[in-house]
Amino acid sequence: QVQLVESGGGLVQTGGSLRLSCTASGLTFNQYTMAWFRQPPGKDREFVASHIHKDGSTYYADSVKGRFTISRDNAKNTVYLQMNSLEPGDTAVYYCNGVLNGREYWGQGTQVTVSS
Repeated sequence: QVQLVESGGGLVQTGGSLRLSCTASGLTFNQYTMAWFRQPPGKDREFVASHIHKDGSTYYADSVKGRFTISRDNAKNTVYLQMNSLEPGDTAVYYCNGVLNGREYWGQGTQVTVSS
């Protein structure tokens, strides 16, 4: 079955960096658009970044532009989210998402906590 497994979350101070990873199995990874979402405490899940498989285009939420970078390694079936200049407002559970032709899959999430 399809699995998306995130890793790399943790506790970091304001201004610090983290790199999240999401490794996929059970799907043809290089055909999927991959994305990261996050859910801050007490709030709805929100879009963070996406990587379009067809042309490599990337998109970011305004709140993370210039600080976060999404990338992928199709040979490793892995998508990454490099997060720099982290702020307390980035505290959330981060979820990996994969979409292809209406099929959508989610990871279980990884906690990122940014202390002030």
